[in-house]
Amino acid sequence: MENKNQTHKMKGGRKTNTELYIQLAIIGILAILIVYNTGKIYESGGVTGAGIGIVSASEITPTGVPAIYGKELGVNFDEVSPNNPGGADANIGILKNLDKTLTLQGSDLQRYIDITSQISCEYCCGAKSVIRSDGSAACGCAHSYAIRGLAKYLIKEHGSEYTDDEILSELGKWRVLFFPGVHEQKATALKSQGIEINYINLASNAYRGIEKGQTSGGGMVGGC
Repeated sequence: MENKNQTHKMKGGRKTNTELYIQLAIIGILAILIVYNTGKIYESGGVTGAGIGIVSASEITPTGVPAIYGKELGVNFDEVSPNNPGGADANIGILKNLDKTLTLQGSDLQRYIDITSQISCEYCCGAKSVIRSDGSAACGCAHSYAIRGLAKYLIKEHGSEYTDDEILSELGKWRVLFFPGVHEQKATALKSQGIEINYINLASNAYRGIEKGQTSGGGMVGGC
Protein backbone atom coordinates (compact mmCIF):
# COMPACT_ATOMS: atom_id res chain seq x y z
CA MET A 1 0.00 0.00 0.00
CA GLU A 2 1.38 3.45 -1.00
CA ASN A 3 2.46 5.79 1.84
CA LYS A 4 0.40 8.98 1.43
CA ASN A 5 2.85 10.92 3.64
CA GLN A 6 5.67 10.41 1.11
CA THR A 7 3.98 11.11 -2.25
CA HIS A 8 1.22 13.32 -3.66
CA LYS A 9 -0.78 12.52 -6.77
CA MET A 10 -0.79 15.40 -9.26
CA LYS A 11 -1.53 15.83 -12.92
CA GLY A 12 1.30 14.34 -14.95
CA GLY A 13 2.69 12.07 -12.20
CA ARG A 14 3.70 11.88 -8.54
CA LYS A 15 5.78 14.33 -6.51
CA THR A 16 7.51 13.71 -3.19
CA ASN A 17 6.99 15.96 -0.17
CA THR A 18 10.51 17.36 -0.69
CA GLU A 19 9.78 18.40 -4.26
CA LEU A 20 6.49 20.01 -3.20
CA TYR A 21 8.18 21.97 -0.40
CA ILE A 22 10.89 23.20 -2.80
CA GLN A 23 8.24 24.47 -5.23
CA LEU A 24 6.31 26.22 -2.45
CA ALA A 25 9.54 27.87 -1.24
CA ILE A 26 10.32 29.16 -4.75
CA ILE A 27 6.79 30.56 -5.09
CA GLY A 28 7.14 32.27 -1.71
CA ILE A 29 10.47 33.88 -2.67
CA LEU A 30 9.04 35.13 -5.97
CA ALA A 31 6.05 36.64 -4.16
CA ILE A 32 8.36 38.47 -1.73
CA LEU A 33 10.45 39.85 -4.62
CA ILE A 34 7.34 41.10 -6.43
CA VAL A 35 6.04 42.88 -3.33
CA TYR A 36 9.47 44.41 -2.61
CA ASN A 37 9.99 45.70 -6.16
CA THR A 38 6.47 47.11 -6.32
CA GLY A 39 7.09 49.02 -3.09
CA LYS A 40 10.34 50.48 -4.45
CA ILE A 41 8.57 51.72 -7.56
CA TYR A 42 5.92 53.47 -5.47
CA GLU A 43 8.58 55.08 -3.27
CA SER A 44 10.41 56.47 -6.31
CA GLY A 45 7.27 58.07 -7.67
CA GLY A 46 7.34 55.85 -10.75
CA VAL A 47 3.68 54.96 -10.49
CA THR A 48 1.02 57.57 -11.11
CA GLY A 49 -2.03 55.35 -11.23
CA ALA A 50 -5.37 56.48 -9.80
CA GLY A 51 -4.99 57.59 -6.20
CA ILE A 52 -1.24 56.94 -6.00
CA GLY A 53 0.77 60.13 -5.47
CA ILE A 54 -1.57 62.28 -7.54
CA VAL A 55 -2.59 65.73 -6.36
CA SER A 56 -5.97 66.89 -7.64
CA ALA A 57 -6.71 70.45 -8.74
CA SER A 58 -9.16 70.87 -5.85
CA GLU A 59 -6.29 70.43 -3.37
CA ILE A 60 -4.29 73.38 -4.67
CA THR A 61 -6.91 75.77 -6.07
CA PRO A 62 -7.50 78.88 -3.89
CA THR A 63 -11.16 79.70 -3.33
CA GLY A 64 -13.33 82.59 -2.18
CA VAL A 65 -12.52 86.26 -1.77
CA PRO A 66 -8.87 86.97 -0.86
CA ALA A 67 -8.42 88.31 2.65
CA ILE A 68 -7.67 92.02 3.10
CA TYR A 69 -7.45 93.05 -0.56
CA GLY A 70 -10.21 90.98 -2.16
CA LYS A 71 -13.15 93.25 -1.33
CA GLU A 72 -11.09 96.40 -1.84
CA LEU A 73 -10.25 95.45 -5.40
CA GLY A 74 -13.37 93.47 -6.21
CA VAL A 75 -11.52 90.28 -7.09
CA ASN A 76 -12.54 86.70 -6.35
CA PHE A 77 -10.61 83.46 -6.80
CA ASP A 78 -13.83 81.61 -7.65
CA GLU A 79 -14.35 83.74 -10.76
CA VAL A 80 -11.09 82.63 -12.38
CA SER A 81 -11.63 79.26 -14.03
CA PRO A 82 -11.72 77.65 -17.49
CA ASN A 83 -15.52 77.57 -17.18
CA ASN A 84 -15.80 81.32 -16.63
CA PRO A 85 -13.68 83.14 -19.24
CA GLY A 86 -15.52 86.42 -18.69
CA GLY A 87 -14.91 86.36 -14.94
CA ALA A 88 -11.27 85.37 -15.45
CA ASP A 89 -10.64 88.24 -17.85
CA ALA A 90 -12.39 90.70 -15.54
CA ASN A 91 -10.26 89.74 -12.53
CA ILE A 92 -7.07 89.73 -14.56
CA GLY A 93 -8.02 93.13 -15.93
CA ILE A 94 -8.39 94.61 -12.43
CA LEU A 95 -4.98 93.36 -11.33
CA LYS A 96 -3.41 94.27 -14.66
CA ASN A 97 -4.55 97.86 -14.34
CA LEU A 98 -2.73 98.17 -11.00
CA ASP A 99 0.58 97.54 -12.74
CA LYS A 100 -0.16 100.35 -15.16
CA THR A 101 -1.26 102.90 -12.56
CA LEU A 102 0.90 102.28 -9.48
CA THR A 103 4.50 103.42 -9.09
CA LEU A 104 6.92 102.36 -6.36
CA GLN A 105 10.05 104.12 -5.18
CA GLY A 106 12.90 103.65 -2.71
CA SER A 107 12.60 100.74 -0.29
CA ASP A 108 9.18 99.80 -1.69
CA LEU A 109 10.67 99.43 -5.16
CA GLN A 110 13.53 97.30 -3.85
CA ARG A 111 11.08 95.10 -1.98
CA TYR A 112 9.03 94.76 -5.15
CA ILE A 113 12.13 93.69 -7.10
CA ASP A 114 13.12 91.17 -4.42
CA ILE A 115 9.66 89.56 -4.47
CA THR A 116 8.71 89.59 -8.14
CA SER A 117 12.13 88.42 -9.33
CA GLN A 118 11.19 85.08 -7.74
CA ILE A 119 8.15 84.41 -9.92
CA SER A 120 7.75 84.09 -13.66
CA CYS A 121 5.27 83.33 -16.42
CA GLU A 122 7.18 80.55 -18.17
CA TYR A 123 4.05 78.72 -19.27
CA CYS A 124 3.10 81.70 -21.39
CA CYS A 125 6.08 83.86 -22.35
CA GLY A 126 9.04 81.91 -20.99
CA ALA A 127 10.71 84.84 -19.22
CA LYS A 128 12.94 84.07 -16.23
CA SER A 129 10.81 86.36 -14.07
CA VAL A 130 8.03 88.90 -14.56
CA ILE A 131 10.53 91.77 -14.13
CA ARG A 132 14.02 92.77 -15.17
CA SER A 133 16.71 93.51 -12.60
CA ASP A 134 15.66 97.17 -12.42
CA GLY A 135 12.02 96.34 -11.75
CA SER A 136 10.74 97.06 -15.24
CA ALA A 137 8.39 94.63 -16.97
CA ALA A 138 10.08 91.59 -18.51
CA CYS A 139 6.94 90.03 -19.94
CA GLY A 140 4.01 91.69 -21.69
CA CYS A 141 1.35 89.02 -21.16
CA ALA A 142 -1.78 89.79 -19.15
CA HIS A 143 -0.90 87.24 -16.47
CA SER A 144 2.44 88.94 -15.79
CA TYR A 145 0.78 92.34 -15.63
CA ALA A 146 -1.66 90.94 -13.07
CA ILE A 147 1.11 89.45 -10.92
CA ARG A 148 3.12 92.67 -10.99
CA GLY A 149 0.04 94.77 -10.29
CA LEU A 150 -0.98 92.80 -7.22
CA ALA A 151 2.58 92.90 -5.87
CA LYS A 152 2.68 96.69 -6.22
CA TYR A 153 -0.70 97.09 -4.55
CA LEU A 154 0.10 94.88 -1.57
CA ILE A 155 3.42 96.62 -0.97
CA LYS A 156 2.01 100.12 -1.37
CA GLU A 157 -1.29 99.70 0.49
CA HIS A 158 -0.68 96.80 2.89
CA GLY A 159 3.09 96.51 3.15
CA SER A 160 3.11 96.22 6.93
CA GLU A 161 0.45 93.50 6.92
CA TYR A 162 2.31 91.10 4.66
CA THR A 163 5.79 89.65 4.82
CA ASP A 164 7.67 89.19 1.54
CA ASP A 165 6.89 85.46 1.56
CA GLU A 166 3.21 86.15 2.20
CA ILE A 167 3.06 88.49 -0.80
CA LEU A 168 4.87 85.91 -2.95
CA SER A 169 2.37 83.32 -1.75
CA GLU A 170 -0.55 85.54 -2.81
CA LEU A 171 1.00 85.98 -6.24
CA GLY A 172 1.38 82.21 -6.40
CA LYS A 173 -2.31 81.65 -5.74
CA TRP A 174 -3.26 83.68 -8.80
CA ARG A 175 -0.64 81.99 -10.92
CA VAL A 176 -2.10 78.59 -10.01
CA LEU A 177 -5.49 79.87 -11.15
CA PHE A 178 -4.02 81.17 -14.41
CA PHE A 179 -2.37 77.82 -15.23
CA PRO A 180 -4.34 75.16 -13.32
CA GLY A 181 -3.43 72.03 -15.25
CA VAL A 182 0.32 72.40 -15.23
CA HIS A 183 0.34 73.32 -11.53
CA GLU A 184 -1.64 70.17 -10.78
CA GLN A 185 1.15 68.24 -12.49
CA LYS A 186 3.78 70.26 -10.63
CA ALA A 187 2.10 69.54 -7.29
CA THR A 188 2.18 65.83 -8.08
CA ALA A 189 5.89 66.08 -8.92
CA LEU A 190 6.60 67.93 -5.67
CA LYS A 191 4.68 65.34 -3.66
CA SER A 192 6.49 62.43 -5.32
CA GLN A 193 9.80 63.92 -4.17
CA GLY A 194 8.63 64.69 -0.64
CA ILE A 195 8.66 68.46 -1.13
CA GLU A 196 6.12 70.52 0.78
CA ILE A 197 3.24 71.74 -1.38
CA ASN A 198 2.67 75.43 -0.72
CA TYR A 199 2.12 78.34 -3.07
CA ILE A 200 5.75 79.45 -3.00
CA ASN A 201 7.12 76.00 -3.88
CA LEU A 202 4.30 75.49 -6.35
CA ALA A 203 4.25 78.78 -8.24
CA SER A 204 7.56 80.59 -7.72
CA ASN A 205 10.84 79.80 -9.46
CA ALA A 206 11.99 77.65 -6.52
CA TYR A 207 11.20 74.37 -8.33
CA ARG A 208 10.78 75.65 -11.84
CA GLY A 209 10.60 72.81 -14.37
CA ILE A 210 10.18 70.01 -11.82
CA GLU A 211 7.04 68.85 -13.65
CA LYS A 212 8.78 68.40 -17.01
CA GLY A 213 8.15 65.03 -18.61
CA GLN A 214 4.66 64.67 -17.17
CA THR A 215 1.49 64.84 -19.21
CA SER A 216 -0.01 68.32 -19.27
CA GLY A 217 -3.29 68.62 -17.39
CA GLY A 218 -4.76 71.61 -19.18
CA GLY A 219 -4.09 75.07 -20.60
CA MET A 220 -4.13 78.57 -19.26
CA VAL A 221 -7.07 80.59 -17.99
CA GLY A 222 -7.51 84.11 -19.34
CA GLY A 223 -5.88 85.71 -22.35
CA CYS A 224 -2.13 86.03 -22.62
